[in-house]
Amino acid sequence: MITIVADRPRTDYPHWPVPAERRTVTVLFVDIVGSTALVDRLDPEDVRALQRAYFDTVAGVLHRWQGVVEKYVGDAVMALFGARHSDGFDAYRAVRAGLEIQAALDRRSTVGDIRLRVRVGVATGEVVVDLGDAVSGGHGVASGAVITTAARLQEYAPPGAVALCATTARATAGLIAQRQLVSVPVSGRVSPMPVWHAVGPIRPSVARHDGPLIGRRRELATISEQLTRALRERSPRWVSVVGPTGSGRSRMLHELTRTLSTMDDVSVRWCVVGCPPYPDQVLAPVAELVRNLAGIRHGDGPATVRKRLTDTLTPLFTPDRVAAAVPALQQLLAVPDGGADALTGAAICRDVLLRLAADGPLVVAVDDVDRAAPAVSRFLHALFSTATARELPLAVLTVHQPQWADTRPGPARRVAIRPLATVQSGRLLRHLLARAGQPVALVDRLLPLVGGRPGHAAAYVAAITTCADPTAGGLPDAVRRAAGAELDRFGGEHRAVLMAAGTLDGGISGAAIDRALDWAPGRSAAALRDLVAAGLLLPRRAGGYAFTAPALRQVAAERLPRALRAVFARRAAGTPRLHSVHSLARQPDSRAAAVHPGAVSAVSAGTVSAGTVSGSPTRHAEVVRLDTALAGSAPVPRRTPVSAGTPSAAAIHDISSPLGVRRLRAVRSAGHAPPDRTLPGSVSHTGTLTQLPLRADRLPAANRAAPAVPGPAGRLTRAGVGALPGAAHGVPAVVPVRPLEGLAASA
Repeated sequence: MITIVADRPRTDYPHWPVPAERRTVTVLFVDIVGSTALVDRLDPEDVRALQRAYFDTVAGVLHRWQGVVEKYVGDAVMALFGARHSDGFDAYRAVRAGLEIQAALDRRSTVGDIRLRVRVGVATGEVVVDLGDAVSGGHGVASGAVITTAARLQEYAPPGAVALCATTARATAGLIAQRQLVSVPVSGRVSPMPVWHAVGPIRPSVARHDGPLIGRRRELATISEQLTRALRERSPRWVSVVGPTGSGRSRMLHELTRTLSTMDDVSVRWCVVGCPPYPDQVLAPVAELVRNLAGIRHGDGPATVRKRLTDTLTPLFTPDRVAAAVPALQQLLAVPDGGADALTGAAICRDVLLRLAADGPLVVAVDDVDRAAPAVSRFLHALFSTATARELPLAVLTVHQPQWADTRPGPARRVAIRPLATVQSGRLLRHLLARAGQPVALVDRLLPLVGGRPGHAAAYVAAITTCADPTAGGLPDAVRRAAGAELDRFGGEHRAVLMAAGTLDGGISGAAIDRALDWAPGRSAAALRDLVAAGLLLPRRAGGYAFTAPALRQVAAERLPRALRAVFARRAAGTPRLHSVHSLARQPDSRAAAVHPGAVSAVSAGTVSAGTVSGSPTRHAEVVRLDTALAGSAPVPRRTPVSAGTPSAAAIHDISSPLGVRRLRAVRSAGHAPPDRTLPGSVSHTGTLTQLPLRADRLPAANRAAPAVPGPAGRLTRAGVGALPGAAHGVPAVVPVRPLEGLAASA
């Protein structure tokens, strides 16, 4: 089966200053089993109808699970998950898509009742992604070995199965039922490749919280006080517990259910439900509330479900209402899809909760509510509004990440979960290491890595128990996924600021980021404020910023391709700032730079050397083409002189380069000479080169072979060594040009 797909022209996205990233993505590869024999016995028109049914089904499922179709290869389809944005569940979405493709093709009728059988391979790994082309149909978007791994997994998968690599299996453990298969040999690899078979989605198990609570006393007291006031005063309140992944939000909820069990000698009833990622049905959390209220377990038969629902509703409703409510709740438990029957059951569940609140204090808590569908939020809002109107002792507690756009009605309180203090993080690490049977001395190595997040501490200790060494620079998979999802909350300039900040060795400052990205001074200020408000950066008392978690810094820096990482580091490390001619031309004291007539040809040849230009000695600056750096073949940076004496500037265009126009932009540096003074040994306004008399006996022996002239800040520079011969001549001022958007073509 042959499918011809036209290659898309590249689309430039100016809002992505960094056009390519190194990202961890999940690749799905699906192919038809026995397609050659199938095509040989079908009519061409039937082949086309079969193709359309197959590709439409696969593309529809991939779109539903937010996958990007990278290419069509014959009758095979390759898709990416997490190519431009990641939510931390890219592998889970890819596996669910593979399982749904198998089920959808089994259900779909095709030509002549032909049953299509496909194999699916899913692999997770690092690739380089062109962000501008990370859309469906963007051929050649990603490059990396994981693409070949996914194709090989597909070949070894049984017909109708979904094969997983080891990384994908770890990322979906606890969410997907798996069965490990026999390792398969792969050409070009020394050891066989382990393979897992995805069976189907499972309900996540409840996390264990059996260790001591370290820290969090202030947050725990604040939330308890808010809930107690709402229940005692019969004034419903909505409390949101907010924190990033790994901050201990769920542990806080567990402690609240344990500590706030009674109030004024009256038992407080808790109705707690969690929201799994990408639930199959929109009202699944509401159905889970019904199960918790009635004590129904998954797998109970219809008779058991009916009896438990009847026993729960009998004390609350009349017999006629019970007889009508039980079938509706059974329908909600069976298919919580948001249809008319499910909505009827949800309304009955809301009435049950209100009746329970009328009898005694009630707290309805929803963990990870940001994963739930909007129907769950509407359910909670209707419950809260009705309880407020009736003045019932009810409180709603939601737990979610900071970026969730939550509109909490009525009196509400948002409690943020802050990072643990250093002492508290050390106590937590000692407890986790001791429980895992690991040396407690590892605390000193792990403490700088966890960033005050209990989830990161647990992940690092778990990595040590599996014989990994997270202190060697590698992040645990769970930490890397969470940090990548936090970075991907932003795009364009904000993400570029984070990646540039990750390359800075010292403190993070707006000036250093502007230099790294080659932006105008102050351009990064707004993005930095947004990142502080979002909780990714922290302002420092001494000035500048810091990442809230070390993992964020590492992932941000590793997102950059190697060539760009080196360019950013050189720019931020003190390379003279190359301002645009446009910005300098607006200065009132801007004057034309004096450049030797042979300078243009010298720049084109890459041989401009040190000398004196326009009233002061020149300084070397690197010129690196960004498009060449991104291509992975960045040449050795040429050392090009830039005037440091006056605020004037000159643009020198390389018209002989086939890669386009190059710009050389000049600024003054620290230690420049005042513009109204002519230094000895400089080019005078008349074009005459003057020499400064020097005492040879005070020069080092290596420098006595040539006369010296003064350099910036009183330093001496050898004259005649690569200097432009003769006198330099003045040239007219260059017409201002518009500065480049995003990253400039020169560094």
